[in-house]
Amino acid sequence: MRFLDLSATSAAVGATSGRRAKVELLADALRRLAPDEVAPGSGYLAGELRQRQTGVGWASLRDLPPPADTPTLTVAAVDAAIEEIAGVRGAGSQARRRALLHALYGAATAEEQRLLTALFSGELRQGAQAGLLADAVARAAEVPAAVVRRALLLAGDLRAVAVAALDGGAAALAAFGLQVGRPLAPMLAQSAPSVDEALAATGTPAVVDVKLDGIRIQVHRSGADIAVFTRSLDDITARVPEVVAAVRALPARELVLDGEAIGLDATGRPLPFQQTSSRAARRTTPSTTGGATVAPAVRAAAETTGATVLTPYFFDLLHLDGDDLIDRPGRERWAALGGAVDASMLVGRIEVDDPERAGAAFAAAIDAGQEGVVVKAPDAPYDAGRRGAAWVKVKPRHTLDLVVLAVEWGSGRRQGWLSNLHLGARDPRTGDFVMLGKTFKGLTDELLRWQTERFLGLAVERGDWVVRVRPEQVVEIAFDGVQTSSRYPGGMALRFARVVRYRDDKSAAEADTIDAVRAIHAGRPTG
Repeated sequence: MRFLDLSATSAAVGATSGRRAKVELLADALRRLAPDEVAPGSGYLAGELRQRQTGVGWASLRDLPPPADTPTLTVAAVDAAIEEIAGVRGAGSQARRRALLHALYGAATAEEQRLLTALFSGELRQGAQAGLLADAVARAAEVPAAVVRRALLLAGDLRAVAVAALDGGAAALAAFGLQVGRPLAPMLAQSAPSVDEALAATGTPAVVDVKLDGIRIQVHRSGADIAVFTRSLDDITARVPEVVAAVRALPARELVLDGEAIGLDATGRPLPFQQTSSRAARRTTPSTTGGATVAPAVRAAAETTGATVLTPYFFDLLHLDGDDLIDRPGRERWAALGGAVDASMLVGRIEVDDPERAGAAFAAAIDAGQEGVVVKAPDAPYDAGRRGAAWVKVKPRHTLDLVVLAVEWGSGRRQGWLSNLHLGARDPRTGDFVMLGKTFKGLTDELLRWQTERFLGLAVERGDWVVRVRPEQVVEIAFDGVQTSSRYPGGMALRFARVVRYRDDKSAAEADTIDAVRAIHAGRPTG
């Protein structure tokens, strides 16, 4: 398939507002891909490169050669060129990568260059993300959309699912089961402003879990092989040896566990989330905190340096010794979890049948320094990758995960640091972001230093007062309400917004939507 034709499809999808029309355009393009082009081509249509690391940043995309007059590139040729660029290593690699990049751009027409730049920069804004692509794959392969979505949830790889669907249809998609060692999209929770409303969604009796202020982890064990994945399915096994050691000490041979890893102080209270997340981001072996709540296997793996220990706590079990559990009711999965994992590594949980007991559990979680609770329906299966009413989280305040659009230079004590954040919510209809206000509240000196470096690296326009950035960094914002405002394009502004933490485990595509903000403004529960 000509890369120009794929570029034209991308542009047409971006210019089309209706979901059905977008799906038809995408499905038609998928049908026209050659077998060896389905993996890269489906990724391009979703705005993703098959090669996750290419070494091409914004600086590399300046001063590019003029576009070609005649289209000669195919999807396969573009994929091969990007693969060669991504593989450049060693002495002289910068010059070699630049030469290869210029050769690719020099062979591309103006329309093809626009798509290439959007793919390299991660800024393809055409409204064709994974959900639409899944429907398009189903249409192109003539299989039920539900079959494609389930395969996608279990595989966690749109390109692999597209290849299977277009090559082998429903039978090939059915082969995507839970595979130990291959992460699957985690089940997610809706939000409710109170435990009463959470119970109204789940029904009673219900289970109330403590919501830890840590990082979501999914741990796979097959014999001596153990892998740890984040919420976004990134492999962090080498960074969390204490988690690996804790799971290795368990008696089962095959496990897929869902839980959280959290840093604790010497008294067993949670450390600030920034310390937990930064520990998971570093490739170091941590030391013991000295706290009695840290499991022995964790302490044994952590006696080398002075870094924060991450202690794992688990709340679900998806596979045990050859038996998949994701379609079993929660109470069966949790009973199996209790038999497979030591009690010292289980998230706090109680069963409730009335709002009073649920409220007491919520208050106890907050008093212990945790985020809140998750109320769960005990008869529900593990709905991988979905945010249904079976799990409902409750926090003690409004919070939203928003995207930083720009940052203002600080003054006074904050002189020389990027300080005031411009915050935006995702508009699912356009793929753009709607500004909701600004804040510099909640920023420590450490965060100011970190975000100055981070946002200068994301800068697309540097002014004397405001630095505009690529909309990639997600930040969790707490606020007291949403008020009507003519100052911002969405007609709303956050009241008393303050930074809770940066969410490096979330992409901008997973940020909260403007619809969620409107729901809070109107006084409706959000999910």
